[in-house]
Amino acid sequence: MVENMSGVFGVFRFCALFVFVAFATIASGAESSAQKDFDLPKDIAKLRASYLRPSSEWIAPHIDFSLIGADSAQNAESKGAKSKNADSGVSYRELAPLPPAPPYPESNPYTKQKAELGRKLFHDPKLSKSDQIACASCHDKELGFGDGRRVSYGHDRQLGRRNSPSIIMSAFGEEKFWDGRAKSLEDQALMPIIDPKEMAYDPKKAAKKLSKIASYRADFNEAFGTPKITQERIAQAIATYERSLMPRAGKFDRFLQGQADALNDEELWGLHLFRTKARCLNCHDGVEMSDGKYHNLGLTYYGRMYEDLGRYEVSGDRRDVGRFKTPSLRGVSRSAPYMHNGLFPNLKGVINAYNGGMFRPRPTAEQQDDPLFPTTDALLKPLGLSEAEKRALEAFLMTL
Repeated sequence: MVENMSGVFGVFRFCALFVFVAFATIASGAESSAQKDFDLPKDIAKLRASYLRPSSEWIAPHIDFSLIGADSAQNAESKGAKSKNADSGVSYRELAPLPPAPPYPESNPYTKQKAELGRKLFHDPKLSKSDQIACASCHDKELGFGDGRRVSYGHDRQLGRRNSPSIIMSAFGEEKFWDGRAKSLEDQALMPIIDPKEMAYDPKKAAKKLSKIASYRADFNEAFGTPKITQERIAQAIATYERSLMPRAGKFDRFLQGQADALNDEELWGLHLFRTKARCLNCHDGVEMSDGKYHNLGLTYYGRMYEDLGRYEVSGDRRDVGRFKTPSLRGVSRSAPYMHNGLFPNLKGVINAYNGGMFRPRPTAEQQDDPLFPTTDALLKPLGLSEAEKRALEAFLMTL
């Protein structure tokens, strides 16, 4: 493991990155002010007619089917990596409307009583050591089921190191958290309770605490058939509630379902850019708008203060250094700030950073032969979006 460089030099480089982020948030982009900037493409009517057809007949998206596989092979060869977590390439799925109901596993099927018990547990600080922190403390419905902070406060006002992701669309995908350390939603439900920086408690003690409360014994009896309270049942109830959290069908869903005027011209143009020039569909695909994979955006802070090795801490695969799970874009307009460390306060900053090709840290002289030095994902490249195109892309994201 790289030695922690938390001195003045590390602070300086971290601050320098924040200066770049601040610039990205307000910058007008890579194009010069003299470049002509059309408000809408001249063929917007033709574009609309194309997107009113079934999605299987839409304009072909810009997908790098071969790039990520080639990049993985190169990294594996150059760094000698051997892991079952190697990339399998871009598995593109077309965008799709929200289903009428979320999926539930056979091992933990939905019941109204179980979901309601899970909602109660989710909002109850009794699951924490201090009786002051609930799951909802970091996943507030009014804030898109995040907490609006760059990183969250936990037990004894300790600061975490990652942004609280929205739990909307939790029913989709298996691995949870930014680094995928939870193999199921049931596993995820207990981990914040155990984490010493979050709720700092023992789930078995939490179950014993709840067993002394008559109303909880009655609730568990309704949900599970007996009043017995265990950590496994706590996890099943919370997971059932979390799976029920779906975004409301928005303008984009109505458009997919045939409402031709659901998207205005700018939003429609943004949809087209999302699928083509902006290259978003390489990672944000399907109904949940996430490939469920892990990517390196160059935000590892490797060898510096605030270093976060991401997926590598779970997998041990050196190619996973700095990789984080692709979040769903559903409800993205309500889940700021963005990225695993909450680096960007708004979507404009995110779009500007992607437009510039994101971050590509260079190794120092001492790091030239470091097999763990992270490599920014080859899927990322400068996009050349105009100001009008960036506005259109943001307008589309606001419809999700």
